[in-house]
Amino acid sequence: MARIAAWCACLIVIGVVANYVLGFVATMRLITLPVAVALLLTALLFPLTRRLRASGLRPIYATWVTMLVGLAVLSGTGWIIGVRANAEFPGLVTQVRKTAKTVEGWLYTGPLGVEPIQLSGWVDDVAKLISERQQQITSTVLAGTVVVIEVLASIVLLLFVTFFLLKDGDQIWSWFLKGFGRMAPRVDRAGRTAWTTLSHYVQGTVAVAAVHGVLMGVVLAIMGVPLWAALAVLIFLASFIPIVGILFAGAVATLVTLGAKGPIFALIFVGILIVEQQLENHVLQPLIVGRVLHFHPLAIIIVLAVGGILAGIAGAVVAVPITAILYRAVPELFKDEPIPLPAGPVQKPPAQAVPAGEKPEQKD
Repeated sequence: MARIAAWCACLIVIGVVANYVLGFVATMRLITLPVAVALLLTALLFPLTRRLRASGLRPIYATWVTMLVGLAVLSGTGWIIGVRANAEFPGLVTQVRKTAKTVEGWLYTGPLGVEPIQLSGWVDDVAKLISERQQQITSTVLAGTVVVIEVLASIVLLLFVTFFLLKDGDQIWSWFLKGFGRMAPRVDRAGRTAWTTLSHYVQGTVAVAAVHGVLMGVVLAIMGVPLWAALAVLIFLASFIPIVGILFAGAVATLVTLGAKGPIFALIFVGILIVEQQLENHVLQPLIVGRVLHFHPLAIIIVLAVGGILAGIAGAVVAVPITAILYRAVPELFKDEPIPLPAGPVQKPPAQAVPAGEKPEQKD
């Protein structure tokens, strides 16, 4: 009983400390979230910086080249999406109107037998609800303006942190280790293990998300769905949120396909999406990401649920890599370093006996 009481007291202390730490992180989210995203971006971009340094480029120039390459990729993707959306959005509106009329006619003549008066009543109810919630919608828009300003400030901080982590990450880590004294070797070993795990996770997740986005983009383009490039990018970004993200992106892509091409194409897209998602879960994820995490799907679902409850979408995004880092790095803190063998005197090999009458060989 005394031992159980001691363990309970330790768990209570740990819980209180963790609660205050999480509260501090939530309060400082405008700093902690950009720093966390910067770490993920650094893990993704650092291989390019390392190769540039190995080729003889100075660290400052290698960092600038890496940042410019990343910004060029983002800008090019945004430009392509903008051009495609500007060209295809009017056609999408026309197709959605045609589909809406087809669905309306099916509601009148189909098995549901909806009367025009009922449908008009539903539309009026929706309009009335919007008018009643007008004040709340306006306040939401105003709050959204504040959020946009916060997001812009976070992006600036994110770029600065990413730049200096790419340029001086090793020096920052060396300075950080000085505060641990004799524990520095253990902390260094745990930190390097955590960084390796994070790098493999980010790079593997980006590879899987890229394959997922490209395949779904090709399917949408073959079907002739408008805004297929934007939907492919949405599917790529949503793939970073396991399970939940693909449901949201798939629902949006299905609705666009339904409005643009009709229910048959929407059902075909859903079927292809389900098959591709199963291949991703059972082939790509185990081969690329699973080798690093070694997590059971049930553990991933529980971790996602906990992260989502504690910090919403951002918590769901970072829950799996944080858990993987702790799972791999914490044991390194408790491993004993190998004991070096004592250096004894050097033993010379015994001299070979020389037969009588022969001279010993002279070595150059």
